[in-house]
Amino acid sequence: MKNKKEKKVSAVKNNIYALKLLWKICPGVVFHQAFHTFIDYGEWLFYSAFFMRYVINALQEGKAFSTMIFFIALTVIIFASKTLYTDYLNGKVIPVASAQVNKKLYQILFRKSRNVELECFENPEFYDKYTLAMKNADIQLINTVEKIFGVVFGAAASVCAFVFMFQVDKLSVIFIFLPVIGNFIFRRMNSKIDYKRNKDMAPYNRRIDYINRVMYLKEYAKEMRLTKVFRLLKRQYRESITGVADVTKKYVWKSAVLHWLYVMFTFTFIFEGLLIYGAFRTLVSNSMTLAQLAVITSMMVSTTWILIGFTDSVTECFKNGLFVDYLKTFLEYEEKIPEDYDGIDPGNVIESIEFKNVSFSYKDTKVLSNLNMKLEGKKTYALVGHNGAGKSTIIKLLLRFYDPVKGEILLNGKNIKEYNLQKYRALFATAFQDNRMFSMTVADNVTLGEEISAKKRKSVVKEALQLSGVYEKVMSLPKGIDTILTREFDDEGAVLSGGEFQKIVVARAFARNCPVKVFDEPSSALDPIAEYKLFDNILKACKENTLLFISHRLSSVQNADYVFLLENGKVREEGTHRSLMKKKGVYADMYRKQAENYLADSRRQKEGIWS
Repeated sequence: MKNKKEKKVSAVKNNIYALKLLWKICPGVVFHQAFHTFIDYGEWLFYSAFFMRYVINALQEGKAFSTMIFFIALTVIIFASKTLYTDYLNGKVIPVASAQVNKKLYQILFRKSRNVELECFENPEFYDKYTLAMKNADIQLINTVEKIFGVVFGAAASVCAFVFMFQVDKLSVIFIFLPVIGNFIFRRMNSKIDYKRNKDMAPYNRRIDYINRVMYLKEYAKEMRLTKVFRLLKRQYRESITGVADVTKKYVWKSAVLHWLYVMFTFTFIFEGLLIYGAFRTLVSNSMTLAQLAVITSMMVSTTWILIGFTDSVTECFKNGLFVDYLKTFLEYEEKIPEDYDGIDPGNVIESIEFKNVSFSYKDTKVLSNLNMKLEGKKTYALVGHNGAGKSTIIKLLLRFYDPVKGEILLNGKNIKEYNLQKYRALFATAFQDNRMFSMTVADNVTLGEEISAKKRKSVVKEALQLSGVYEKVMSLPKGIDTILTREFDDEGAVLSGGEFQKIVVARAFARNCPVKVFDEPSSALDPIAEYKLFDNILKACKENTLLFISHRLSSVQNADYVFLLENGKVREEGTHRSLMKKKGVYADMYRKQAENYLADSRRQKEGIWS
C-alpha cells in the first residue's frame, strides 16, 4: 500500500503523463485549454483588482469623461472578444478536437487491446483496469488536462489575489485564509465523510440495483410469476432501504456540521467580515479610500471563487490520477505474446505438431503436467477426457494464446515461438464451444472478415452452412445469409437456438481454407443424430487437413486416426479406437458406459416412457 506522500507523487506523475499524452494526440486542444483557463482567471483578477480601482479613482480625481469611456469601451471590447472566443471554443474547436481525440485515443487503445495476450482478458485485476481505462477515456483525458491548468493558473491567480489585497491593505489578507480553511480543511473532511458513507451504503445500493434489474429483465419474468420469489425480493429491498437510511443517520450530523463550517468559512466570514472591516476603515476611521474599499470588496468575491476553482481542480486532479493510472498501466503494459510478434514464415505445409514435456498452470492451478503428444500432418486426432482434464488448454497453447510454463510446442520441428504469430495462427481454422455471435449478417458471422471475392463468398458460405447442417434454417430467414443475427441493433434480427448458433460457429471452420482444422466440442448443443451427421461431414470435408477435435461423446471419435485420453493434465491412454477398446482401460470403460446410456435412452423412447 502506498503512503500519502507516495500517492501524491504518483498523482502528479499521472497527471503529467495525461498532459503529454493529450499533447501527442492533439496539441491544439491543450493550447486552447491552457489559454482559456489563463484568461478566465485573468478576467477575475482584472475586474476586481484593476478595473474597479481605476474607475473609482478616475471619478474621484475628476478625469475626463472621454478618457473613462475610452477605457471602459476598450475593456468591453477585450472581454467581448474573450466571450466570442469562448463561444468559438465551445461551439467549434472543442467538439472538433474532442472527435479527433476520441478517434486517435481509441485507435491507440484498440490497437493495444488487440495486441495484448488472451491472459490479460482472463485476469480479473487487469481486465478491471482495462475496462476502467476504456470507459469514456477521451472525455476523462480532456477533463484531466483541463483540471491540470485549473491547478496551475488557479495557484498563480490565488497568489496574485493575495499580493493585490496586501498592497491595498495588509490586514485584509487575513480574510483570504478563511476560504482556504473552508476549502482545504472542512470541505476535505466532509469529502472523507461522504466517501465513508458511500462505502457503507455500497452493499445496500448494489442489492437495490440488483432487485431493480431483476424486476424488468425478461430472464426472471417466468419465475416471478410462477413462484413466491417476489416476497423474498421485496423483503431484501426493504432491508436494503432500511440499511441506506441507517447509514444516512449515522453520518448526517457530522456531515451537516462540517458543511456548515465550510459555508461559513468559505463565504460568510470573508464576505461579511471583510465588508464590515472595509466599511469601518472607510466610514469610521477614514483610513481607507472608497477605491480601496471597492477593490477589497470586489477582491473578496473573486478570491473566493478563485480558491474554490483551485481546490476543485486539485481534488479532481487526484481523482483523475486514478483513471490516468489505469490508462497508463494499460498502455505501458509489455505484452508477453504480442499479436504483432514477427518471426519466420511457417509456410502452409504441416508435417508434424508436437508437445514435448509441456506443463502449464493458470495462476497456482496446475492444468498440464509433462504432457507429450505428437500429431502428424493430414491425420485426424481426437482429445477426450473428463471436464478439467486439460483438453481446451491444449488448444489454447497450440494457438499460442498462452505459452507453456515448461516444455515446448513444435511445428515441423521448430518451436512455435520462432514463427510470425499472425502467419502461424493463420494455419488454423477453429470452432470453439464458447464462441460468440456478432450482431452482423449470417455471412459475416461465417467469414469473419476473411478477404473473399463477392462471387466466391456466397458459395463458400453456402457450402460451410450445408456442412454444418444449418443451411436450410438460414435460408428460411427473411434475408437468407444476409439476415442480421441477434437483435442488438436490428429489431428484425434473427435469434437462433443454441444448437443453430453452434452450427454457424462450426461453419466458420469449414469456411476458412487452412491446413489445420480444430473443433472444440462442436456438438455439445446438438442431439445424437445431428451430432452424427456433423462429425460425418467434418471427417469428409477435412480429409486433406490435419484435424484435431475435442468431444465429450466418445461415439463421435471412433473414426479418428488416433485418440488421446487425458486425465489430470497428462495423456493417460492413446491409440486408435480399436486398440483402446482392446486395452479395456479407462477409455473402453467410458465408451461402454456412454453406449449403455444411449441404449437405455433409446429403449425408453421406444417404450413410450418419453414423449
